[in-house]
Parts: sequence; C-alpha cells; structure tokens
Amino acid sequence: MPKASEEPARRSPGPRFLATLASISLINPLAVHMFLPALPVVKAAFGISDALAGVTFSATLFVMAFATLAYGSLSDRHGRRPVLLLGLALFTVGSAASALAPSVPGLIAARVVQALGAGCGVTLARAIARDAYGTERLVKVIAYLTMAYTLGPMIAPLAGGAIIDLYGWRGVFWFAALAGGAIAATAWAVLHETHPRHAAAQRSSGFLRDCVALFSHLRFLAFVLQTGFSTGTFLSMAAAASFLMKDYLGRSGTEFGAYFLLFPAGFLLGNLLASRWSHRFTIESMVLAGSLVTLAAAAAQSALILSGRVDPLVIFVPGFVMSLAQGLALPNAQVGAIRVIPGLAGTAAGIGVFFQMFLGAVFTQAYSFLADGTPTPMVITVSSGALLVLAAGVVPFARARR
Repeated sequence: MPKASEEPARRSPGPRFLATLASISLINPLAVHMFLPALPVVKAAFGISDALAGVTFSATLFVMAFATLAYGSLSDRHGRRPVLLLGLALFTVGSAASALAPSVPGLIAARVVQALGAGCGVTLARAIARDAYGTERLVKVIAYLTMAYTLGPMIAPLAGGAIIDLYGWRGVFWFAALAGGAIAATAWAVLHETHPRHAAAQRSSGFLRDCVALFSHLRFLAFVLQTGFSTGTFLSMAAAASFLMKDYLGRSGTEFGAYFLLFPAGFLLGNLLASRWSHRFTIESMVLAGSLVTLAAAAAQSALILSGRVDPLVIFVPGFVMSLAQGLALPNAQVGAIRVIPGLAGTAAGIGVFFQMFLGAVFTQAYSFLADGTPTPMVITVSSGALLVLAAGVVPFARARR
C-alpha cells in the first residue's frame, strides 16, 4: 500500500484542503506587500538612496521569478507536496534571517532566501488546484484562491505599517517568520500528494523542451505577458505610493496601509466578478476587458497628476480601478495559459508566475531608478505598463475572433 502522501489524489477535496491552498497563497504577500511600508523606513535607517532601497524590494521579486520556474518543473517530476514543504521551510528561515540582518547586504541576502521559499506559493497552489479539481472547475477555484490571496495584500500593508510604527521594520519579518511556520505546519498536516506518480514517471522531456513547447503557442505567450505587465504596473504603482505617501505627502505607515486597502479590495471585487462570469463570457473577452479598464484608469490618474493634483485619492482610487481590472483578467489569463498543454500544468503555472514576478521587479526597479521625489516617475511607469497590458490582452481575443 502506498503512503497517503504518495498516492494520487482521487478523493474529493474538502474545505480544509481549499483553505490550506488559500493560506499557501498568502506567502507571496507576506514577502512582497508587507515590506512596502518598510521601504522608506529601511532607506532612512541605513541612510541609503531610493535606488538601493528599491533593490531590497525588487531583488526579492527577481529571485521569486526564477524560483517559480524551478518549483513548477520540479513538482511535475517529484510531486507537489515535498517541493512545497521545502519552499515553505526556506521562506520561514529567510524571514527570520531578514529580521536579524545587521546591514543592507545582509538584508538583501536574507531576502533572497526568503524569496527562494516564497516562489513556491502561488505556483504550487495553482498546480495542486489543477490536479485536485480538474480543468472544468479551475477558473472558479483559481478565482476563489486569488480572492483569498487578496486578503494578504489587504492585511499585510496595514499590519506592516502598524508593526513598523510600533516595533520598527524588523518586526515585519518576525511576523512573516511566525506566519510562515504556521502555514508550513498546516500544509504538512492537511495536504496530500495530488500529482499522479505515473504522470511524473512519464515526464521524460527536459525543462527547456517543455518551455519551447509552451512558447510555440502565441496564446500562451500573450496570456503570461498580460499577467506580467499587469502585475508590473500594479507593483510599480504600489512602490511609488509608499514613497509618495511618506516622503512627498508626509503620511504615516499606518495611513499608507489604510489607503492601500483600496488596491486589494478592487482586486477582490474583480475576482468575484470573474468567478461569477466565468461561464457567461469567454476567457479572451474577460482578459481584453480587464486590459481596457487598466488603460482607462491609468490615463485618468496620469491626467490628474499632470494637471497638478496629488493627494491620496488620486493615487489610490485609480489604483482601485486598475486592481479591479487585474482581478477580472488574471484568473482567466492564468487558466488560458495552463490549458494550452494540460500535461505541463505545473511548468505553465511556474512560467506564468515567473512573468508576474520578473516584470514586477523590472517595473519596480525602473520606478526606483527614475524616482526623483515627485509623482512624475509613477506616471511614466504606470502609463507605460498599462499600454503594454492592452497590447498583450488584444492578442488572444483577436486570434479567437479568427
């Protein structure tokens, strides 16, 4: 008899199973969003520039981007459960090391370890969901998982801002370490192996060959680019909002966290609409709709800022609309990418998250290099990203119309 952790998933996933997958999705916000209110504080604590402070954030995204590729491919070959547990352990250790970092290089090194672990979260949650629920229910399940994921960005910046105001920036990482340990223990106790052993045994092709197979489909490339540009646009706006609120408008970390709630609230609403409309509209239509709304919101925000109006509502209300648009498009684009070659679901999920993290890092670091203490760099990065979002979102729709 095979052990329970090794057998293919034939059982019907229960509420605890789905709740555990949702908790795994929180790893990413703990590594990314909780650190946002700490950016200007770390800059002041170490006496560093905006660009170097940006590295402490963007380095995490770059490492997470490449880690997701490894996790997706490794889980296709060695099973989801052992690879997931390894990632959760790395995240917990890296978070504790970040809290103890004595210098900027030490902080960056510890953040690299944290990011190596955090790369497992969204990738393996999606792959496990595909194994356990099948492709027919996947849009709805991923939409629900993404709604749960938005609880992280809703709670993380607000909690992070309050922790920083009370205990300093190191408290953020101690909180992440405790949360990571709790999530790892829950995953170990609840999740069984969902990837069939015969499927892993039949995986004879290499990772590069798998990538070539996936990227030979223009639809796949368009879907992952759309999610990547969308995430990059959002993260550059979030990083800009942190600096503008603290340095330009003189607001506290707690106030930034309170306003930041508008971003995940919009994302949550968009995902709710995506789950409700998944059987009424095509994937391509939903992705295009989200892309168009993103561009419209970015254009409105840019026009207001360039006219001379800069206040929290100008930053966060258009951000709410852009987040809603991302919530509409993201689960549909994710499923569209995973469905291209079902046998490569783990690898496809990893590539999709790679593009989100990699382009998120590119856009965030681009903003950091442009940052000059004014809102203009945010206008440049956000509007450029929104144009690229639409360019990628049009492709699947146009091909479907043919």
